[in-house]
Amino acid sequence: MASTMLKVVAAGLPRCCRLLRMHSTTAALHQGLPGSLWKLGRLNHIAIAVPDIDKATALYRDTLGATVSEKVPLPEHGVYTVFVELGNTKLELLHPLGDKSPIAGFLQKNKAGGMHHICIEVDNINAAIADLKAKNIRTLSAEPRIGAHGKPVMFLHPKDCDGVLVELEEA
Repeated sequence: MASTMLKVVAAGLPRCCRLLRMHSTTAALHQGLPGSLWKLGRLNHIAIAVPDIDKATALYRDTLGATVSEKVPLPEHGVYTVFVELGNTKLELLHPLGDKSPIAGFLQKNKAGGMHHICIEVDNINAAIADLKAKNIRTLSAEPRIGAHGKPVMFLHPKDCDGVLVELEEA
């Protein structure tokens, strides 16, 4: 019965997907949609806005024993960043750089700081952006910009992502 049902469902799929579905009843989560030109990858980092970046850096480095990067200014994004290395991902500590910093506005509303965004890798950022825009997911800029890791990034509107600011970074 399950075999017959699988064949009926598979009949409406392209040939490449029919072969995949006939050989496996579970597809890996990272495979993307059939025919998709991009794939969602691993969690790159979780960003935390902090009112005092030196104090936050000391917490992770001196109290918790983590390896942390130097404080790096990113004027094009209006932030200072420090990366905290974890075994399976990173934390990005963000602090305002300049009056027009988006982090300054965040900290005005959240005086103690807090989670700002998550960053997920994609294998093809331009294809991901085009596909997501076609699905009515808004972006916060017209084009990708170079992020803290020297790679193209794009932020997705939190109202279209269940209240979460999502950063996509090309892997």
